[in-house]
Amino acid sequence: MGNADYVYPSTNEYRQCAHPVAVPPPQPFFKSFKNSLKETFFPDDPLRQFKNKTPSRKFFLGLQYFLPILEWGPRYTFQFLKSDLISGITIASLAIPQGISYAKLANLPPILGLYSSFIPPLIYAMMGSSRDLAVGTVAVASLLIGSMLGDEVNATENPALYLHLAFTATFFAGLLQASLGLLRLGFIVDFLSHATIVGFMGGAATVVILQQLKGILGLQHFTQSTDIISVLRSVFSQIHEWRWESGVLGAVFLFFLLLSRYFSKKRPKFFWISAMAPLTTVILGSLLVYLTHAEKHGVDVIGNLKKGLNPPSFGDFVFTSSYLTTAVKTGMITGIIALAEGIAVGRSFAMFKHYSIDGNKEMVAIGTMNIVGSCFSCYLTTGPFSRSAVNFNAGCKTAMSNVVMAIAVMFTLLFLTPLFHYTPLVVLSAIIISAMLGLIDYEAAIHLWKVDKFDFVVCMGAYIGVVFASVEVGLVIAVAISVLRLLLFVARPKTFVLGNLPNSTIYRSVEQYPTTNDVPGILILQIDAPIYFANSSYLRERISRWIDEEEDKLKSTGETSLQYVIFNMSAVGNIDTSGISMLEEVKKITDRRGLKLVLANPGAEVMKKLNKSKFIETIGKEWIYLTVGEAVEACNYKLHTCKPDATNEDSQPWNNV
Repeated sequence: MGNADYVYPSTNEYRQCAHPVAVPPPQPFFKSFKNSLKETFFPDDPLRQFKNKTPSRKFFLGLQYFLPILEWGPRYTFQFLKSDLISGITIASLAIPQGISYAKLANLPPILGLYSSFIPPLIYAMMGSSRDLAVGTVAVASLLIGSMLGDEVNATENPALYLHLAFTATFFAGLLQASLGLLRLGFIVDFLSHATIVGFMGGAATVVILQQLKGILGLQHFTQSTDIISVLRSVFSQIHEWRWESGVLGAVFLFFLLLSRYFSKKRPKFFWISAMAPLTTVILGSLLVYLTHAEKHGVDVIGNLKKGLNPPSFGDFVFTSSYLTTAVKTGMITGIIALAEGIAVGRSFAMFKHYSIDGNKEMVAIGTMNIVGSCFSCYLTTGPFSRSAVNFNAGCKTAMSNVVMAIAVMFTLLFLTPLFHYTPLVVLSAIIISAMLGLIDYEAAIHLWKVDKFDFVVCMGAYIGVVFASVEVGLVIAVAISVLRLLLFVARPKTFVLGNLPNSTIYRSVEQYPTTNDVPGILILQIDAPIYFANSSYLRERISRWIDEEEDKLKSTGETSLQYVIFNMSAVGNIDTSGISMLEEVKKITDRRGLKLVLANPGAEVMKKLNKSKFIETIGKEWIYLTVGEAVEACNYKLHTCKPDATNEDSQPWNNV
């Protein structure tokens, strides 16, 4: 880096290229406030479609917004039905065994897994905007419900109260989800970063797998804790109670499930093999137990499943003060996790098919289906990745595939539930383990390590917290680290020195472009963030240090002394009163040192506030420029046409140019 190639512009060249920086015209407060609210809560402008429409048309468009089935339903074709029929039957074959398995994971009656795959998909098919999301219960939410409710009520000793609390928690989860969507507060879910979700899901999957050792080994007594230490202690302290029959069955069925998934992954055309594998293991396992009477030899089975459709449960909600806090806390945490997973999955598949989904509309749909579901014996549902991936690969065209799945589950509830009597619990454990192995995304963790070490720390914080403490602790750790990073971004913004790229008027970071040239007598700094109360003190100290370092460097090399400090404000999107006070203090610091403060490319919002605060009068309009290039040319003109002491405020020959 040097200054040998820098070419000073002539006065005529500068006069031709100088442009004044405009102060935007003032706006009424309420108009400005309205625009701010619109950008915060309505960035997608959902009301645009209602403009210049008749009242009846507005009413119908409003119905279409909340019930997208009214939009795509009239255009539905027989070709779509054929595709959705195949997809619906395929995901039903996965939903039935998974639903039973995940209900057991939540310490709920297995039949609730089927109930939850009947009513919610029908609601989502009418209100959801995703064509590919397949609705149902998920392992992580089931584990959270079992863990959080289990801390207050023992599911074995008081099953009725535990069941009613699960319905109540689902009701509050749906209420929160729908409220976030209606109030346009979906950005709250964004605090769960990608790194947080990767670590949390991986940790939860590890915990779920460890919990399934109870079913695989045929243990009757098991710890209620979810941390790895307690689980392993419980497993190895009961070695004498391990049942080899159950272990062998579990290993065989798990191998079959993993093999089918591996085969389908290698040959995507045979996706239906992995989709049908869980139901196949249930059928084979049930036949094996029935023919060999294995239930009499230590292999636990599901037992009787109640025949019939969902019974109403809105009279079972628990609103007593002693348990209300538990239900609300469980509903809020599980609701946010389920919402984040469902929206992320929906957006992923929408991207593949080149369409978009409305996040707030999805929140309303998912929340409504959980509110309605909680009134009909369902527990928390969302859009699980595994089921949605099968739906996508099966070629679904619309949300009608959820209706087909619901009809298949309804048929099962009415006629086929007795067939699950002999289904061994070890098969359910194998199904859960197979599904959870897919959630441990070690490749994503490796990618985080390569790209962003801090994101990797967030990911591992979530994983370690979940595995070694609890699911709730892991979530709190991950969110806390993410928020800390967000605060660091705000409180410690990047500032760096700019230099001139050779043979150009472009100025870039000297660290990113080592070939840039210094501009003699001028220090150019870029502030890479809005200036707020949270970072104003840091920026004042950091700018002072930059000036000290530049002056020390010039003294050691014997080059031209520092005369000007230019701030490139192009990345400063906004500024508050603390930030303006910081600029005033920096102005005083530069004046005391005999330096001139110059601003380049301040945005409209910044200029508006600098004008109202009279800072523009303080610094002088002639020291605010549209680009860094113009600011440098002006400073160089003064350096080479004026005496060095003419840089103070009382001598401004540049005003006459």
